[in-house]
Formats: sequence, structure tokens, C-alpha cells
Amino acid sequence: MPAMTYLPANKEIRDLLGDLLDKEVEVRPGPPFAITDRNPASVAVYVDDSIVVRAVICFDLALSAYAGAALALVPPAAAELAVEERQLSDQLTEPLHEVLNIAAALFNVEGAPHMKLYGMHAVGATPPDVRARSQVLGRRIDLWVDVAGYGTGRLAVVLT
Repeated sequence: MPAMTYLPANKEIRDLLGDLLDKEVEVRPGPPFAITDRNPASVAVYVDDSIVVRAVICFDLALSAYAGAALALVPPAAAELAVEERQLSDQLTEPLHEVLNIAAALFNVEGAPHMKLYGMHAVGATPPDVRARSQVLGRRIDLWVDVAGYGTGRLAVVLT
């Protein structure tokens, strides 16, 4: 039987984001996060060493903008503008990709399969099969995430 993918704890997510963004990050449980046309998200796809999709992490539009801006040291106003315009600039997308690449570390614990980022689909570019993986109920975590100085968004970690 293949090893189970590790589902990180809320504290591990908070600590990783806080350390990476060099900001105070607060997390609290939220309802299941569903990607829709009215509620777009960036989705990272994680695979094991056999290139089997094991997990996705979804950041809603707001958290995508805030995390990308915080990592790139872009002022909060630029992140707010991205949320208002409902799209991410390259200035925010590239650092967001880095955040989600580093987030693979959340899954890599002893006894669990080694995971790596396979790809990221920025807000508005999520293919239907990836969107479907993000909707799976079961082994998942849904959180509200507040990035100090930027704002609050939603995150979902979904094991597939």
C-alpha cells in the first residue's frame, strides 16, 4: 500500500507563510473553499516522485495577491488593486509561484511520499480537471489567512 500524503496542521501552514513572507500570519478554520467564476483562485498542483497528483493548494484571489506582494515587498496598495481588477500582474504571479513552490515542504515529512510542485495555475487560468481536484471533500484543510499589513484571504489544502 502506498504511503499516505501528509496533511499539514494549521500551525505548520501559519509558520511556513509567516517565515517566508516575514510577516505576522494568523490562520483560523473556514468553510470549504470552492473555486467559482465569482470566487477565482490560484491553484498549485503537487506530485510525488512517480508524477502522481497527490495534493493541491488553493489561494483565493485576495491571498494570491497578498502573498505575492508580501514576498516581493510590493506595497499593499498594489495587492488591493489586483483584487479590485480581479487579476494578478506578473509582479505578483512570480513571487506567488515561489510561495507555492516552497509550500511543497509542508507535505515532505518522514514516512510520507516526497512531493514537489508540478505546476501553478494563476487566478483565472485553472483548467477544469484541476478545479475538480480542488473540490474534493475529505482530507483537506480550509483556512482564513490574515497577512499582517496586507489583508485576509482563503486557503485550501486538498489531498487527492
